[in-house]
Amino acid sequence: MHRLRAMTGAAGAWRRLRERLRGLPRGLYGDLWALPVDPVPAAGRPGAPAWRPVFGMLLALGAGAVALFHVYDLIPHGAGIPLYAVLLAVGQSAALIAGMSRPLYAWWVSLALMLVSLRLAEPALAHDALFPTVPEIALQAGSLFLLALRVHPRRAATALVIALMAVAFSVSFTTGPHDHALDRASLAAVTAVVVGAALRALRVARTELVEQSELTAEERSRRTLLEERNRIARELHDVVAHHMSVISIQAQVAPHLVENPSDELRENLAGIRENAVEALAELRRVLGVLRSEDAVADGVRHAPQPTLDRLDELTGKVRGAGVAVTAETTGARQPLPPGVELSAFRIVQEALSNVMRHAPGARARVEIGYHSAAVTVRITNTAPKSPPARSAGVGHGLLGMHERTAMLGGDLVHGPTPGGGYEVMATLPLEEPV
Repeated sequence: MHRLRAMTGAAGAWRRLRERLRGLPRGLYGDLWALPVDPVPAAGRPGAPAWRPVFGMLLALGAGAVALFHVYDLIPHGAGIPLYAVLLAVGQSAALIAGMSRPLYAWWVSLALMLVSLRLAEPALAHDALFPTVPEIALQAGSLFLLALRVHPRRAATALVIALMAVAFSVSFTTGPHDHALDRASLAAVTAVVVGAALRALRVARTELVEQSELTAEERSRRTLLEERNRIARELHDVVAHHMSVISIQAQVAPHLVENPSDELRENLAGIRENAVEALAELRRVLGVLRSEDAVADGVRHAPQPTLDRLDELTGKVRGAGVAVTAETTGARQPLPPGVELSAFRIVQEALSNVMRHAPGARARVEIGYHSAAVTVRITNTAPKSPPARSAGVGHGLLGMHERTAMLGGDLVHGPTPGGGYEVMATLPLEEPV
């Protein structure tokens, strides 16, 4: 039995090895030709290389200087400069520059030209000269570096192995001891690939970090917005439930206030009361869902919703926290719709909380203006006396203010004031938006 299992395991391993060997050519074709390289991020995007233009200019100058020295490696000492030597040196340098935009294809061209250059340069060199030459090593290492910057490390390592094997194979047909030069070429190529792969990994990590930070900030804003909407829904439930309860009671009492009410009147009033009771039941179900994960104490949950009548109490608490705040009311005081009054109070509350968090030592002022068709709420503060502590939730309180004003069809504006302070102004219409 054990022998049978061992034979079965060996057969399975051999089968997997054959499948990998069959897929090797296709994998090499993809890694070294078909698969795309990493795109260069557009300017302003995460990971966009601001140094790219400067690097391109320096690379072009360096490639030109290497080509100038490389020409003399291809001809015997004292001989004239043939056209093929100039074209070959310029072609290798141009391939290096092209590696900034097409690193994979540029590396293939550079490798092919390097092999041709090795065959042409060997007869022109002295027996004890460095071979491959320094320009050859620099051009090939530069091409591998640009390739490693834009492809997966596995692909860059594959290109490195192929380049070293090609150079070793080409040099093996030459005469003279060239082991020392091959060691230098290998060290330069390996260093170029390692540095390029490390820089690519750093760029990828930085890009992912920026993108993750943006997603985290977006998710935090979305979560804050949903929490604020749930809070608004919970508060408005109490307002709507009060009115629905009044409707239900009035519909129940109305028949007793009319002498000899008709059957149609009784039926209509009964229908009104039945609809009001059903609406209250639905509101309670919705509120139960919204409050299912709320950790607020029951006493706070069932407390009456605040109104502008408690504005003095709110400003008193803010003063107790160390903020100098004044409140002023303009216009004729008039009854406000419950939703408008609740939203006005919450906007003042959140704006003063922002002053305490983000403007230490500033003075605040609250102005409530009553108009014929709207009520305005304006909260201003002076410049802070000390820099505020950095907070991950900066700006999230404004989301709730925007939600409340948008719900009522109003308008909210906010921004810094000329003196270094900040202003929040909300206009809440007294009539429901159409």
